[in-house]
Amino acid sequence: MTNSQPGLHPFRIDIAQAQLDDLNTRLANTRWPDELPGVGWSRGVPVAYLREVADYWRTGYDWRAQEATLNRHPQHLTTIDGQNLHFLHVPSPEPDATPLLLLHGWPGGVVDFLDVIGPLSDPRSHGGDPAEAFHLVIPSLPGFGFSTPLAGPGMNAARVAGILGTLMSRLGYDRYGVHGYDWGAWIAPGVARWDPDGVIGVHVAAMVTLPAGADGELDSLSEADQRRWQRMQHANDGYFHCNSKRPQTVGYALTDSPVGQLAWIVEKFKEHTDPEDALPEDSIDRDRILTDVSIYWLTGTAASAAQIYYEEISASPRGSDDGAGSRRGTVPTGVLVSGQDTTIRPWAERDHHVVHWTELGQGGHFLAMEAPELLVDDLRTFFRKLR
Repeated sequence: MTNSQPGLHPFRIDIAQAQLDDLNTRLANTRWPDELPGVGWSRGVPVAYLREVADYWRTGYDWRAQEATLNRHPQHLTTIDGQNLHFLHVPSPEPDATPLLLLHGWPGGVVDFLDVIGPLSDPRSHGGDPAEAFHLVIPSLPGFGFSTPLAGPGMNAARVAGILGTLMSRLGYDRYGVHGYDWGAWIAPGVARWDPDGVIGVHVAAMVTLPAGADGELDSLSEADQRRWQRMQHANDGYFHCNSKRPQTVGYALTDSPVGQLAWIVEKFKEHTDPEDALPEDSIDRDRILTDVSIYWLTGTAASAAQIYYEEISASPRGSDDGAGSRRGTVPTGVLVSGQDTTIRPWAERDHHVVHWTELGQGGHFLAMEAPELLVDDLRTFFRKLR
């Protein structure tokens, strides 16, 4: 990609110092709640833990260093279907590399994929086969990070999928793969439905699979899938209901209080990393977690990033076609299941053309940060079959 391509504008992250000073002041002046004794994490993030992380955010964390790390990768802005879109574009030094779109989830962003950029785009320099290189396109989903402001209501998964497919076309990629986790795993099949002739394969992790309401569909599940179904039903979904029912209301608190935004996100890292009973920084570097939180805070995107929940859960009529689609996918699909995922194979195969299935037995929801080498290996294995 060159800067001469129409509609693409080079971009660098450059947060004003006044914003960082304001963050520091707000952290120092936090009003802390009381908590019941002896409840640990059972009712939310413990005060003592959050105080310690917030103090590190204020006195030890270096945003400018993390900003420089992100700015080492070429970034651009463009507008598609009225939506501003920010993305990293990392061409491989290998000219015949396969274009690959990487899609994050919530509460994530482009920072999720920093550890896989090198091995995927330049395997020759990372002990891999140069024939398995990828040209990487890593967007901030609409409403997330620097892909703001949100263009308006109706930015559901299907519309996002069309925007991302258009982005790949705008970049000159007519044949490409897609990987996503969480919301990215919901949107990725939608990109393939939007561009079935262009997408050579869809690879997903942390894929959500749901029952269709057919008689006996639960009875026929394997013991492992029964456990996953139970895990899904008993997961802490308080954030899910807030985001899908009243994203604007919860956004006021998160946009006004950096400690509130920190607690809202760090709880998800605690619950969805492996092992669950450890602290989130035992699985993901604390600075990486704080970079993710900082981007939500500095861009003020708590409310806009939550809107996709509303669009898919509250605004979409039951049975409508969405990112996952009511039509079975036809593009070859690979599914990577970590130790914490609740993906149920018969339901995945019901909705998608699954040709590749990997069960890791380890790792959590944020695999690109927790165990990037496992994700890289499975991506290479899947797309090796499709090249």
